[in-house]
Amino acid sequence: MKDTVAGAEPATPAALGASRSRESAVEVVDLTRIYGDGLGVKALDGVCLGVRSGEFIAIMGPSGSGKSTLLHLLGALDRPTAGRIAVAGRDLATVRDLDAFRARTVGLVFQLHNLIPTLTALENVEVPMYEGPFAGQARRERARQLLAWVGLAGRLDHRPGQLSGGERQRVAVARALANRPSVILADEPTGSLDSSSGAEVLRLLRDLNRAEGTTVILVTHDPLIALATDRIVTLRDGRVQRDQPVADADRHDLEVFRRSDVGRLIFGEDALTPTPLPAGPDQERQQGVRASPAGRGVGGEGVSRGRTGG
Repeated sequence: MKDTVAGAEPATPAALGASRSRESAVEVVDLTRIYGDGLGVKALDGVCLGVRSGEFIAIMGPSGSGKSTLLHLLGALDRPTAGRIAVAGRDLATVRDLDAFRARTVGLVFQLHNLIPTLTALENVEVPMYEGPFAGQARRERARQLLAWVGLAGRLDHRPGQLSGGERQRVAVARALANRPSVILADEPTGSLDSSSGAEVLRLLRDLNRAEGTTVILVTHDPLIALATDRIVTLRDGRVQRDQPVADADRHDLEVFRRSDVGRLIFGEDALTPTPLPAGPDQERQQGVRASPAGRGVGGEGVSRGRTGG
């Protein structure tokens, strides 16, 4: 997928990918996590990892290799036994309010959507914004725009039980983007979905990375899913076994995947420009303009992801 199209409109204030630098988004040094006392289980054993801002990487490995443990530590859902973690330039050991930091800096997408069953799709997306910069009507409007961006403009008032599995996961993606996080952590987000729904969720993450420059770290067991990213980090027995760009991993498999039905859905059959997300209030003030819900590809007539099926 190319990032530009001849004759395309100029980028909106939401398209911040070009302005994001290649500074470090995540830095992990000698990370160790031991569960239990005494001769406990060493889930991670001296892991070192650096992720630059704007990268889209996959973390792979067999069950028990430490993939999910690493992601939970990066998302400040757990504390390491030893080592250092910095996310968006902040050493997590020095962050006092981890809940607030997580709400503003990290977007989390899990294999199970974890939506609140009694709330509508719109209300679920609004939940994390109570810890963010949006208030009142602005919060409701942003939730509407995000759900339109993931192709669910017609499902705003549906509760999770009224949505398909793919739709629920797309609501989860919209919720993860609520406060414009700099890093998205996705733990097997396609694991419980059929191939078509999984490909759609993966394409949303890829578009987000391409259009906004948002860093995406994806845990997966599926080598084909990993080939849709830019870099694959393989864990085994709690250690980094391999770390290499996808382009060097297996060019033949990548090209075969691009030509497959799922690959065409993820990468697109044509060179389309990824759809920018709606801008947050800070970007609107900086640019001196107001983001419109009818803006390019977000909640307006240009939205092409109108699919409502799972």
